[in-house]
Amino acid sequence: MNDLISLTLQAAGVVLAADFAAGFVHWMEDAYIREDTPWLGRWIGRPNIVHHHLPRRMTRNTWWESNKELVVAMGVLIIAAAWLDCLTWHVWLFAVVGGNANEVHKWSHRTRRENGRFISMLQDLRILQTPQHHTVHHTNPKEVHYCPVTNALNPVLDALHFWVGLEWLLEHTVGLKRQPDSSVPGQGIPPEWITEMRRAG
Repeated sequence: MNDLISLTLQAAGVVLAADFAAGFVHWMEDAYIREDTPWLGRWIGRPNIVHHHLPRRMTRNTWWESNKELVVAMGVLIIAAAWLDCLTWHVWLFAVVGGNANEVHKWSHRTRRENGRFISMLQDLRILQTPQHHTVHHTNPKEVHYCPVTNALNPVLDALHFWVGLEWLLEHTVGLKRQPDSSVPGQGIPPEWITEMRRAG
């Protein structure tokens, strides 16, 4: 019985660690990467702009379109862990959850009918992040609720002002300032291609 409890707690810890890692990446994208960011702008900045202006557009993506970057990153993690002789089930679980973080994110933008009974049940049980929870992230000014997998971490991190504190630290140590988000009123004009995309549906 004690072994089962220990394994359950370890698994929960790994899932939360993967959720935090995905949230950290999400925060970096939202706060600092824009379309004109060198190297990363076209790859990360542009899709992120699309998502903030047209959140449900991501529901059209295939699994691979949604997760390919994360899958590659998790593949590198697994190879590194194997090379260092520390490839445990914890690493595998972290990779599975982390590699599918954008898929879980996508589910929080879909309707119950689109998700089907099983995914909707996992959301109802609060095993996966619920659409209601994720809606907070898309409420202006879109500066909270970055972790996309569960409902557990966001209230804690936001209550601690974790992301705001991190942004303050980066600005006052290395001069890195949060970039404006054109999907938020008063923070800039949306790119013309976003307007055209919105018209096209």
